Amino acid sequence: MAHGADAPEGFAAFLAANQGKGELRFLTCGSVDDGKSTLIGRLLYDSKRLFEDQLATLRADSGKYGTDGDNIDFALLVDGLQAEREQGITIDVAYRYFATERRRFIVADTPGHVQYTRNMATGASNSDLAVLLVDARAGILTQTRRHAYIASLLGIRHIVLAVNKIDLVGFDEARFSAVYDDFTAFAAPLGFRTVIAIPMSARHGDNVIERSPRTSWYKGPPLLLYLETVDVAEPHGDDRPLRLPVQWVNRPDASFRGYAGTVVSGTLRPGDRIAVARTAQEAIVARLVSFDGDRTSAVSGDAVTVTLDREIDVSRGDILAAPGNRPEVSDQIAAHIIWLADEPLLPGRSYLMKVGARTVGAAVSELKHQIDIEDTFKPLAAKTLALNDIGLANFSLAEPIAFDPYEENRATGSFILIDRFSNATVAAGLIRFGLRRATNLHWQALDVNKAVRAAALGQRPCVLWFTGLSGAGKSTVANLVEKKLNLAGRHTYLLDGDNVRHGLNRDLGFTDADRVENIRRVGEAAKLFVDAGLIVLVSFISPFRSERDMARELLEPGEFVEVYVDAPLAVAEARDAKGLYKKARAGEIRNFTGIDSPYEAPLKPELHLDAAGTEPEELADSVIAWLDRGGYLRR
Repeated sequence: MAHGADAPEGFAAFLAANQGKGELRFLTCGSVDDGKSTLIGRLLYDSKRLFEDQLATLRADSGKYGTDGDNIDFALLVDGLQAEREQGITIDVAYRYFATERRRFIVADTPGHVQYTRNMATGASNSDLAVLLVDARAGILTQTRRHAYIASLLGIRHIVLAVNKIDLVGFDEARFSAVYDDFTAFAAPLGFRTVIAIPMSARHGDNVIERSPRTSWYKGPPLLLYLETVDVAEPHGDDRPLRLPVQWVNRPDASFRGYAGTVVSGTLRPGDRIAVARTAQEAIVARLVSFDGDRTSAVSGDAVTVTLDREIDVSRGDILAAPGNRPEVSDQIAAHIIWLADEPLLPGRSYLMKVGARTVGAAVSELKHQIDIEDTFKPLAAKTLALNDIGLANFSLAEPIAFDPYEENRATGSFILIDRFSNATVAAGLIRFGLRRATNLHWQALDVNKAVRAAALGQRPCVLWFTGLSGAGKSTVANLVEKKLNLAGRHTYLLDGDNVRHGLNRDLGFTDADRVENIRRVGEAAKLFVDAGLIVLVSFISPFRSERDMARELLEPGEFVEVYVDAPLAVAEARDAKGLYKKARAGEIRNFTGIDSPYEAPLKPELHLDAAGTEPEELADSVIAWLDRGGYLRR
C-alpha cells in the first residue's frame, strides 16, 4: 500500500476491495450451552488478526489524514455478546458482521432453548449455510435434530457439524467419529447437499481459524477456511422467473403512478411485459425508478418503483411476474408449519396469514400429520400442534393468494400466521403446493333468495348467539325468547349445544380442537337458517372469542347478535343442575369450561345479560325489546 500522498488512494482501494467481496450468510444453531456465542466471539476476535497487516499502514497514516485509527479497527466486535454473557442465555437472533480477505460474512447467532425455536427459524430463513454445534460430551440431542430438520425445511443445503468442546473429551477421535455417524444416520433424508464435520474447541480456538495440532488425526479445513471457500450457489445459477411483490402503491390521483417493491427473483427491464399474478392483467414497464434515478434493469435484491404504460389493477401484496410464467393463485394450499405459540394450533380456528405484504384470513382445514422429531422424522397422526411442533396442514383462505412452492422461491412461498386478538405471530409456514378444487362446482343462481324469504316471513333474519358458562342460564333464556317470538308469530329455530351433539356433532369431544370444529359446524348451520329467513337462536358455551368471531364473519353485518349470559363461576357452579361441575372438580370430566378449560368472555357483545341477579323471564323480555328496537320483528 502506498504511503504519504498516496495514502488516501490506498485507503479507498482497501475499502473498495472489501466492498466487492462475495458474501455468505450463515447461522449458528444447536442445543443450549453448545458454545454458539463463544464460537462467534472467537470468529470475530481472531478474524480481526487477519487484517492486521493491511490495517497497520492505515493506522500509521490515519493521524496525518484526520482519520481515527481506532474506528478502522474491529476492537468492539465482541461487545455485542456482553448482554448475553451477563444473562447466560441467547434470547433473540443476534446478527454479527465480519470479513476476511476472501469474503464478507453475516452470521445469525440463534438461541438454543426450546422456547426460542421461532428465533432459530427466523435466522435460518435468511441463511445459506448452518453451523450446527454439538457438545462432544452430550452428542446428538432432540434440539439438534429439531434444528437440523428446520434448517432443511427452510431450504438450507449446507451444514457444518461443529463437534465443539472436543478438549473436554481429550481430543478423542473415536468420540468425534461417533457423533458424526449419529448425525449422518438421522440426517440422511433431509437432503443436505454438503455436510462437513469439524472437531473444535471454540473456547481455545482449536480448528476455528487454524488447524489445531491437538487434532492431528483431523485432515479437513478449519472452520473459517471452509466458510471462506464453500460454494453455496445453486448448481444452475439463479434462473428463477421474475417475481416482484408490490409493497406500496402511490395515490391514484397522483401524477406519478408507480408500484414499489423489491425484486426477489429474476430480472426486470424497461420495455418488458409484465402481468399481475392475481388478475392476469398485463402491461409494459415504462420506467424503473430508484433512489439514484432511472435504472436500465433490476435484479434480485434491488428495490425499485415500476411505472407502466397503462393503468391496471395493482394493489399492495400483488406480485408482478412475466406473463408466461406467473405464480400459482389459489385459496387452498398445503404447507409445512412450525408452531411457535404457547397455545396449541386449533384446526378450524380463524387466523391471519401474512404472505409478503398481503394479509388474508386463514384456517387449517385439515392437519395431515405431525413430524416426529424423535424418530427419523416419520409422520404422526395429530389433531393439534403444540409449541415447537412441526406439521403438514391444509389451509383454507378467505381469498386467493399468489405464491410459489417454498423450494422454488423462499420469498413468495413463505408466510406467518397471526393471532387475530393478540396480534402475536403463532406459526411460520412454508407452502408446498396449491390444492386443486373441483372446477365443475359453481354457485347456482336462485330466484328465491334470503331477501325474498325474509320479506315473505315479515321479519329480519339474524342469529342470536347466546354464550356463557355452563349453568349461566343460556338455554333457559333462549328457550323463553323462542317461545315469546313464536307466540308473536315469528319464525325461529333454536340450536342448543347439548341437542346438536346428539346428531350433527356426535363425533366431537370436548378438546379445544373439537370445540372449534363444534362451533364451525354450528355457525355454518346457523348461516343456512338465516338464509331461509329465520331468527336463529344458538345456545352454546362457545368459550373462544376466535370461534364466535368466525361465526360472525359468516354472516352479513347486523345478522350476528352476540348475547352474553353473564353469571360468575361461583353462581353457575352453585346452580349445577346437571352435576357437571361436581364431576369436573372430581376429575371425572376433562376439559370442562371454567375448571380446566378457559372461557373467554365477549369484549363487546350486542347484549350483556346479568344472569346472576335478574330473573330469566325479565332477561328474555329484554332480548325481545332489543330485537324490536333493531327492526328485526318488522311486519
